[in-house]
Amino acid sequence: MAVEMEAFKNRNEAGMIDRISYQLLYLMIFINGITVVGQALATKHAISGFIREGNILDYMMVIGKIPYYYYKVPLAISLFYIALALMLVTGCNNHVELAIKLLFEVLLVGAISSLIGFSYTGLVFLLMADTMRCSVNWNKRLVYIILISLFDIAMNSVFIRKMFMVTSVSETWSYYRSDIASALESGVNAISLINTFLFIMFMVFLTLEQMSEKERIRVLNVRLENTNNQLTEANSQLEDANRKLEEYAKESVKVAQTRERNRLAREIHDTLGHSLTGMVTGIEASIILMDIAPDAAKEQLKAIEEVGRQGITDVRQSVKALRPDMLEKMDLDDAIVKMLDEMKKSTGISIGYICQADLKHLNQDEEDVIYRIVQESTTNSIRHGKATKIQIEITREKQFLKVKVRDNGIGCGDVTKGFGLHHMEERLHLLGGDLHYEGGHGFLLETWFPVRWGNEVVERGEHD
Repeated sequence: MAVEMEAFKNRNEAGMIDRISYQLLYLMIFINGITVVGQALATKHAISGFIREGNILDYMMVIGKIPYYYYKVPLAISLFYIALALMLVTGCNNHVELAIKLLFEVLLVGAISSLIGFSYTGLVFLLMADTMRCSVNWNKRLVYIILISLFDIAMNSVFIRKMFMVTSVSETWSYYRSDIASALESGVNAISLINTFLFIMFMVFLTLEQMSEKERIRVLNVRLENTNNQLTEANSQLEDANRKLEEYAKESVKVAQTRERNRLAREIHDTLGHSLTGMVTGIEASIILMDIAPDAAKEQLKAIEEVGRQGITDVRQSVKALRPDMLEKMDLDDAIVKMLDEMKKSTGISIGYICQADLKHLNQDEEDVIYRIVQESTTNSIRHGKATKIQIEITREKQFLKVKVRDNGIGCGDVTKGFGLHHMEERLHLLGGDLHYEGGHGFLLETWFPVRWGNEVVERGEHD
C-alpha cells in the first residue's frame, strides 16, 4: 500500500512538473515572438521616417544599399515565426524526426534573425529547449546542442553580417532620438535576459521531471518485484493445494472403491446368496422326491424356478443401481450439459460442448457408454493433462455415433493404457465400437460405435 501511495504521489508530481515545463516553453515562444515582431515594426517605422523626412540618402550612406521591401518585413517575420512556433510545439519520437525538424527550425530562425539584422539571437534558446525535451539518447542530443551553439556563434559573428550585408537595427534606429533608441535597445537586452532566465528555469523543471520519472519507474519496479514475489508465493501455495487435492482425490477413489465393493458384496449376499441357497436346498429335496413322489418333485422344481426368476430380477435391480444418477433423472444430453457445468464451476476450466446428433433414442448401455466416455475423458484432461480448455463433439456419421474429446494439456508422447482407457475400450467393444487416441499436441480421444436408431439428426449449438 505504501508503494502504491508513493507511486501515485510521484505520478502527480511528474504531471505537475511536466505542465510547468510546457508552460515555460509556451511563455518563451510568446516573449520571443513579441520581441522579433516588435523589432521589425520599429525598424519599418524608422525607415519610413527616413523616407518621409527626406533623409533616405543619409540612411543609404550608412547602410550602403536601398532598403527595398522594408514594409513587408514585419509580415514576413510574423509568418516565419508562426511556422517556427508550430514546429516547436510538435513532438518527435526518434532521431530522424528530430534531425529533420531541427533543420527546418534552424532555417526559420536564420531567416528571422537576418531580417532583424541579427540584433536578437534569443531564438536559439528555443532550439535548445526543443532539443532537450525530445526523447532521444543523450549522445545524439549532445551533438545537436553543439551544432546549435555553433549556429549561434555564426549568427553573432561579424563575418556573417558582412557576407549577407545585414544592417544592424541600431543603425536603423538612429532615426529616433537617442533616449528612445537607447530605451529600445535596453528593452531588447532586458527581454534577452528574461528569455535566458526562462530557459534556465525550463531546464531546471525538465531535469526535475526526468528525476521524478526515474523515481516513478523505480517505485513501479519495486511494486512489480513485490507483485512477482506474491505471485510466486501464491503459485507455491496453489501447487501445495493441488498436491493435497490429488492426494485427497486418490484417497477418495480408494474409499469409494472400498464402499462400492462392500455394497456389491452386500447385494450379492442379500440377493444371489439367498436365492442360490434356496435353489440348492430345493434341488436336493427334488432329487429325493423324484423317485418316491414325482408330483411333489415337480411342485418343488416350480418353486425353485420362481426363486431363480426372483434372483434374476434382484440382480437386474442391483445392476440398474450402478447407472449414473443423472441418467435416472434426465435425458442424456441434459445430463452431459449438467455434468460439464458442474465441472466448469468447480475447476474454472473452459469446456466447449457441441452435439450434432439426436441422443433421445439410445438404449441404456449406449447412454452409459457416452456419459462415461465424456466423464472419464474430461476428468483425465484436467487431472493428468493439466488442460485449461477442453472441446467435446458428438456427431453422427452414417451408422456410427462418434464422440471426440480434445484438450490443450501437456499431452503424452508415449500413452500407456490405464484403468480409464481400458474400461472405455471394454465398454465400446461390447457395443461393437472402438477408440483412437494420441497425445502429441494436447490429448485427443476419438470413439465410435454403431447406433441402433433412426436417421434423425438434431443440431445443437455450442454450450460453453
